Amino acid sequence: MNTIINKDYTYALVGASENEEKYGYKVLKNLLDAGFIVLLVNLKGGQILGQKVYKSLDEIIQLIDVVIFVVPPSVTEKVIADVKKHDIKKVWLQPGSENLSVINFCSDNNIECYHSACIMLEQLKYIS
Repeated sequence: MNTIINKDYTYALVGASENEEKYGYKVLKNLLDAGFIVLLVNLKGGQILGQKVYKSLDEIIQLIDVVIFVVPPSVTEKVIADVKKHDIKKVWLQPGSENLSVINFCSDNNIECYHSACIMLEQLKYIS
């Protein structure tokens, strides 16, 4: 069983979007509809689907079990250092958010890193 998909976990979604056409919205809606706890991160802040949007991981006071990235690799590279700083041990890199630099950073810093798969499809396996 996948050790990163767990309804008892708290997820932070970096790249949450209010634009229904973007994966930052599709992933958010999918996980919320499936009953997962998701905290939203987007530099713009505000609210999406009635939930507070944090401007960075630094603003979140809850413990985060997994950070999901739905942003370009250049943004992932900037935020991954915050994952280490907050001692978060698991990340999910949605297709298009990963690159070798980030994957190597995770490996070098004992961060469990999932990539090359869509969390929306993987969570379906969890609930079935």
